[in-house]
Amino acid sequence: MQKKQVVGVISDTHGLFDPKIPTVFEGVGHILHAGDLGNLEVYYRLQKLAPVTAISGNIDEGNLPSGFESQRTVDLHGIRIFMIHILGHPHRLTAEMQTLIGRIQPRVLVFGHSHQPFLQKIGPVLFFNPGSAGPKRFSLPRCLGLLEIEKGQAQGRIIEL
Repeated sequence: MQKKQVVGVISDTHGLFDPKIPTVFEGVGHILHAGDLGNLEVYYRLQKLAPVTAISGNIDEGNLPSGFESQRTVDLHGIRIFMIHILGHPHRLTAEMQTLIGRIQPRVLVFGHSHQPFLQKIGPVLFFNPGSAGPKRFSLPRCLGLLEIEKGQAQGRIIEL
C-alpha cells in the first residue's frame, strides 16, 4: 500500500527564512520553492530540511548563480508538477501559457509572484500558489503550503505563518 507523501511548497521568501518553516515542513520528503528566494541562504536552510527543487523569480536575477531556471517540471511520487514564478491568474491565462500547460500536462502547477495564496483545481490541474513566506506585504497573509500525494492524487493545504 502506497504511503502518503508530503511535499513542502513555498514561494516569495525574499531573503527571509521564517523560524516557523522547520516546524511546518517537519517530515516533508521534498520542498518546492516557486521563486523569489532572495538569496542562497534561504535555499541552503531549506536543504537542511529536505531535498529542494527551486526556480528563480523576478527578484532573483543577480542574487542566484546560474542553474536556477525560471520554470521547471518535476515528477514527484508519480505526479507531474510544473513550476513557474509568474503565471498570471489561473482563470485568465494567456494563450501562450495555456499551450505550454497543455504541452507539459502537469497534474499540479506551482506558482508564486502575486503573494496571494491560491489553491484550486481547474480541469485536470491543481493550481497552487502558497502565497508569500517573506516579509509582510500590504494586508496579504504570510503563508506556505503542503502538497499531499497519495494513490496518484494530489491535495494542497495553505498554512498561514
